[in-house]
Amino acid sequence: MKTKDEVLKIFSLKLRAILGRLEIDFGGLQEIRLRINSPLAISYNNREYFVTENASLADNPSDGVIISKNEIRETMEYISNYSMYAFEEEIRQGFITISGGHRIGITGKTIIQDDAIKGMKHISYINVRLAHQVKGCADEVLPYLVDEKNRCIYHTLIISPPKCGKTTLLRDIIRQISDGSRYLPGINVGVVDERSEIGACYMGVPQNELGIRTDILDCCPKAKGMMMLIRSMSPQVIAVDEIGSREDLEAISHVISCGCKLIATVHGSSIEDIRSKPVLGELLQNRVFERYVILNNIKRIGHLSEICDTSGNRIYYSGY
Repeated sequence: MKTKDEVLKIFSLKLRAILGRLEIDFGGLQEIRLRINSPLAISYNNREYFVTENASLADNPSDGVIISKNEIRETMEYISNYSMYAFEEEIRQGFITISGGHRIGITGKTIIQDDAIKGMKHISYINVRLAHQVKGCADEVLPYLVDEKNRCIYHTLIISPPKCGKTTLLRDIIRQISDGSRYLPGINVGVVDERSEIGACYMGVPQNELGIRTDILDCCPKAKGMMMLIRSMSPQVIAVDEIGSREDLEAISHVISCGCKLIATVHGSSIEDIRSKPVLGELLQNRVFERYVILNNIKRIGHLSEICDTSGNRIYYSGY
């Protein structure tokens, strides 16, 4: 009920009434998409549906209620609490995080100045991504990530196609190693949350539980954030989501040279897939990571397929 209330209050009165009458479990609701002059769409239990005027779900786009310019405008007023200026920095980055950790992606006409995005106007597309924290989802993985002899975490890379649970798994790993578990006492973790998806901070406060020994840099570029954390917070582990740039590679090298452990995620389907990518291939060639965790959605979202050591040898395999 809390999630439902948090989400419904940001929509226009008309859309709020329609969505509020949907006979669905909001725990299975993943996205709500508003596109001007297009039907209202949702992603529910990993399927796309269109929402009708009488609050039912349809497969045919022509049955969906059409989103007007006014619905977009009114929804943005509720999201920003009638102060778009207060969210100027967030809008420049293309998303706003609201109470509960739910992330509102927005697109429209960008305002460019000196080759940089300074703002956005004529917002015409809104994507509400609902936050879902799954506590305990790292239980199966964590024993393979702990170096019991040295009482620390292995350098770990989580590999997963989009929407297969890599950020959800990363979040729970952070929480468990920060709070401590039967495998490892609690340790200091620094998180660079470039897109506000890990901690989902709202007004500086993480809406997801990341543990009592975790420090977060919100909306900070990964490479710069990793360097800042090393200098200022003395983390024993740094966690980042979706690495891949040359700048990330240089920052990762610095993190490791400072004796800090790294847990990161990347889009991909396998170790070989990552090995073929220019920047990431260097990390694998240099055997930076000591553990590879591969996820897929063959059986369910976030299915643990395999765990491999630094040489790519399987130490866990589910058969899928």
